[in-house]
Amino acid sequence: MVIRSAEWMGKGKPTTKNENSVEEPAPLPATPVPKAPDAETAADVKGDEINIAFGDRRYRIRGLKKNLSVEQLKINLLVSREDSLHVDTLDLYAARPRAIYIKQAAVELGVTEEVIKKDLGKVLLKLEALQDQHIQQTLDPKQALVALDDNERKAAIDLLTDPQLLGRILSDFSRCGVVGEETNKLVGYLASVSRKLDNPLAIIIQSTSAAGKTSLMDAVLALMPEEDRVQYSAMTGQSLFYMGETDLKHKILAIAEEEGAHQAAYALKLLQSEGSLTIASTGKDPDSGKHVTHEYTVEGPVMIFLTTTAIEIDEELMNRCIVLSVDENREQTQAIHAIQRKRRTLDGLLAKAEKETILTLHHNAQRLLRPLAVVNPYAEHLTFLDDRTRTRRDHEKYLTLIDTLALLHQYQRPIKTVKHNGDILEYIEVALSDIEHANHLAHDVLGRSLDELPPQTRRLLLMIEAMVQEKTETLEMQTSDYRFSRKDVRSYTGWTDFQVKTHIKKLEELEYLLVHRGGRGQSFVYELLYDGKGQDGHPFLMGLIDTQQLKHAYDEKKVHGKTKLEGSSSPQGVPKVPGSRSGNNAAAPVNKDTGDDDADECVECSYPATNIETSYRSHRPALVSKAR
Repeated sequence: MVIRSAEWMGKGKPTTKNENSVEEPAPLPATPVPKAPDAETAADVKGDEINIAFGDRRYRIRGLKKNLSVEQLKINLLVSREDSLHVDTLDLYAARPRAIYIKQAAVELGVTEEVIKKDLGKVLLKLEALQDQHIQQTLDPKQALVALDDNERKAAIDLLTDPQLLGRILSDFSRCGVVGEETNKLVGYLASVSRKLDNPLAIIIQSTSAAGKTSLMDAVLALMPEEDRVQYSAMTGQSLFYMGETDLKHKILAIAEEEGAHQAAYALKLLQSEGSLTIASTGKDPDSGKHVTHEYTVEGPVMIFLTTTAIEIDEELMNRCIVLSVDENREQTQAIHAIQRKRRTLDGLLAKAEKETILTLHHNAQRLLRPLAVVNPYAEHLTFLDDRTRTRRDHEKYLTLIDTLALLHQYQRPIKTVKHNGDILEYIEVALSDIEHANHLAHDVLGRSLDELPPQTRRLLLMIEAMVQEKTETLEMQTSDYRFSRKDVRSYTGWTDFQVKTHIKKLEELEYLLVHRGGRGQSFVYELLYDGKGQDGHPFLMGLIDTQQLKHAYDEKKVHGKTKLEGSSSPQGVPKVPGSRSGNNAAAPVNKDTGDDDADECVECSYPATNIETSYRSHRPALVSKAR
């Protein structure tokens, strides 16, 4: 009441105020617009280390590549000025750790906090720009398709259409400096090509140390395109489960030593047999922060390539793979020494320059191979050894070897199409020559005259058998009366004591050798119990049908009209080179079933087009049922 009854005592007229009016607050100062990221800030990027300088202050940043989300920027940051420095790990997006860093760095460097604050702002904006680039590079495809020019394409097609393609491959291996090992080189090459199939082969190269197993694997992989192979020295138990979903699909996974993949053996076996890997793992939800279950999937199929010096290989892994044994004969060692000496000559220098041309040619040829489906019109007439359960997997390897040979020769075969349920399916057919080559290779790599023995143990047994035979003939005595020691074996074979001990122990366990106590206390001598049955000097695989019998059986079936899915009219055993087919092969017969509108229909045959398919769909089950 006192305030309201007060009178104006000043000069001039008093100001009047409307009691119902509301006084407007004074306007706030405008908020400054933040500057855009300073792209002009110079940064020296070397691997995972970034260096930025402002005057006499230098900032070193590490760990930026680990930040694959724009929601965090956790780094290791070191700032230095003359002899002073301060280092800490912090998230630049977190205000409190950033303020602490600014305060402590200002004290250590002897500058004001405002200077460090401005520097840190520029560093943050620069790191944001670099982080965006890194995230984009991570999301982009890792391997871009390689474009071939006309000359490269023509040279690659000339290789693929060579009637002596397998001989040409072996010749190129020799020109690249790999001598001997003809079967191993060819099987390794074919297994690598099988990566384009739905069920690729797997390879384990087994040998003693320094025998050349890694060199053989590297020689095979060198002929494959870089984008189709993934190589590691070792793998942890869970590493395969956390790879990219399609990082291994239709590629070669090569591991230098089987011992380095011991922890990942379970995952490798699953990947080979199932064609994919899936794992459930616990992690934090980025939104709620709660622990949730995340599912990770790695798609196959993948071709697995391993080497090992172990005598005993994991049984389940070995059953899934083709085991190759390196030639350790003296003649092979002499050939290797000769090629090593040749590399020091002028011819060796020229051969090294030519090697790059050969490798590029095979890379381009592999890129032109399309992942087509393969139909084997002779499949129902093939035979295989069936007295052991493990042959169930060996038989699949044999069939895949045939399919791979057909796939490799796709530019010498007509590509056929069949209409099934409204879809047009492309495929090529197996020829008798593919089966003949597969039989020859199967005898060497699948055949086991002594099936229970590892390759190197079997080789030592045959050498001991030859030694005993020579000695008994010289001494005119029975094999059962002759005794020999490990020293005798080392002298005859030239093997080391470790090799002889290891393999003789296996022969003792399997009762190929009988141990007798010698006459000098603790020494031991051996008696050979093996009688040489089941071997003629070469591995063999019983139960494979002769190709001439196979052709006769197939022709009989065609004459009686039992084959519903017709092939080309030219003989299956003759290579089909583009431009040399007759007019009868221009189109395949059309098979129609008037009683079924959805019946399969063989539409046409055509040779491989020049464009490259980037995806693969297997329609083998439908095609096999049709062939039946």
